[in-house]
Amino acid sequence: MTARLIELFPEPGRSRDLAGTWLELEVHRLGRPGAPLIYGSFVASLDGRIALADPATGNLALPEAIVNRHDFRLLQELMAQADCFITHGGYLRAIAAGTLDDILQVGGSPGAEDLARWRAAQGFESQPGILVASSTLDFKVPRSVREHGQTLTILTVSGAPAERVRRLEREGFRVIVTGDGGQVEATPLARIASELGYRSAYLVAGPRMLDTMLRQRRLGRLFLTITHQIVGGERFATLTGGAPLGPAGHLKLRALYYDAALPAGAGQWFTQFEPSAD
Repeated sequence: MTARLIELFPEPGRSRDLAGTWLELEVHRLGRPGAPLIYGSFVASLDGRIALADPATGNLALPEAIVNRHDFRLLQELMAQADCFITHGGYLRAIAAGTLDDILQVGGSPGAEDLARWRAAQGFESQPGILVASSTLDFKVPRSVREHGQTLTILTVSGAPAERVRRLEREGFRVIVTGDGGQVEATPLARIASELGYRSAYLVAGPRMLDTMLRQRRLGRLFLTITHQIVGGERFATLTGGAPLGPAGHLKLRALYYDAALPAGAGQWFTQFEPSAD
């Protein structure tokens, strides 16, 4: 039986299938040449936890309590609408270490075959391109990227280790220096995505990337799943850190759905936000 959602905003009370909820938004049509739409998604608990420290290793990881197949389905729908993914060296290191799953392709997991067909019908390349932001270049490119023929471009800073730049270029990847700061910022990242012809870019990234996207007003949409659980934990991550965002953090609600089925005994909200114009 197909999972059902109840719409709470903007049309309260309407019931619909979960599958197709984010596809029908046609996020990929909101960007255009020269102005790509950059968007991302997160899942969080009611107390704002998006990651907890592993007691054994101290590494931050997505809490198992808030992981569920309904959220993952909608995540995959968002990824299917991207003609490129924006990620960072930390994620590639986590893939290599086996602490995070490799989700850099669309339509390969069980139950997601329809998304590969949908993508083909929309005229996309079979798989998105990838932009990797990294100041240290201390990562290995996952084998899956080569196996699927994805175009991968690396964005770094002027202080990046020269020998690592040369290594990546020998492996056939383009390395672009975006500035002389300590990290790759949102504005040059968005500019390069535009120059490469991308129209819709999905963030496969964490709080730091979200923070720079918000502060520099480059985020077009934020999708947030809020599971109805209080998780706790002494060491955790939330959506952003650092100095207060002020108006750059103001978001306008565009859609809100209620899922009563998962997580079992709790439920969750699926939300879509657009940054405020203020």
